[in-house]
Amino acid sequence: MTADVATQTAGLTATAFADLVPDAPEGDCVLVVSPSLLPAADLAPLLTKGDLPGFVVTDLTDLADFVPIEGETVPDAPLYWITEVERGDEMANWTPDEALPAIRERQRVPLTVSEGISWLLQEPQRLERGRCFMTIASRKPKATGLDARTPAIWISNGTGRDGRERMGAPKVGWCWAGNRHTWLGFASAASRVS
Repeated sequence: MTADVATQTAGLTATAFADLVPDAPEGDCVLVVSPSLLPAADLAPLLTKGDLPGFVVTDLTDLADFVPIEGETVPDAPLYWITEVERGDEMANWTPDEALPAIRERQRVPLTVSEGISWLLQEPQRLERGRCFMTIASRKPKATGLDARTPAIWISNGTGRDGRERMGAPKVGWCWAGNRHTWLGFASAASRVS
């Protein structure tokens, strides 16, 4: 991730951004912008596919209310690292309720929506039509249980409220937690490191 992202959005100088970056762990890693530095809804428009900027669907105005689920420890830092990120294609057509225990059984952590966006900012080629992903570590708590929606990131078909002008753009949307999608995997990482 470049300092340009932070300076364009969080109002940081390149030096101030660099001062926040923790030492990188060894191996394949991705720098994550925490919602404490920049909310996911502000990061999403920085995603690109061709010339098209990313966007958050109009019926996800409460994206900031989607927080890490119970059992997920996210570093309390403006920037942190995730390691060995996978899109989770092998879990396509699973429900989030099926995928979460399988991810944890593999000693991995499911991605939050901010982690998923941060990954695509650095590796945009990971978002492919028909090979997109849910970010099931982010859910919205309710008085009893969780909101039924799960954030996901995919490529817009330019239909409905997305608008034709957004056809092919990166899209931060949601899916029902009990639904299956043949084109959505479940992104995960080996670890979070601050």
